[in-house]
Amino acid sequence: MKLTLRLAAIYNILWGFWVVAFPNHFFELVGMEPLNHPMVWQGMGMVIGVYGLGYWWASFDPVKHWPIVAVGFLGKIFGPLGFLFNYIKGDVPLEFIYTLITNDFIWWVPFAIILIRVHRQVRWKL
Repeated sequence: MKLTLRLAAIYNILWGFWVVAFPNHFFELVGMEPLNHPMVWQGMGMVIGVYGLGYWWASFDPVKHWPIVAVGFLGKIFGPLGFLFNYIKGDVPLEFIYTLITNDFIWWVPFAIILIRVHRQVRWKL
């Protein structure tokens, strides 16, 4: 769990920095039209980078800090759902899916495993 969260932290911090520092680079790489307002994309990069800090801190005690992992996991589920919804509407091109591969899809199983392990270790008091 610690290694997964640290890798996710490093990835998110680096991705966030890339998007903030070079907001049009992703769009150039995949041949998409750059955004009219790159500060929106940069804001997303900032949020993703902050998630990275959360994952790093959660790595010290994933059981205690499971809500950080859960929030990240939900983002990794809802992000692709938002893409799918907007793709079906014709508002976003298929090329945007490339960002979902490394930001979301590859983390589904590791984050799910962490949350399953936490669930098995903790007696939930509701």
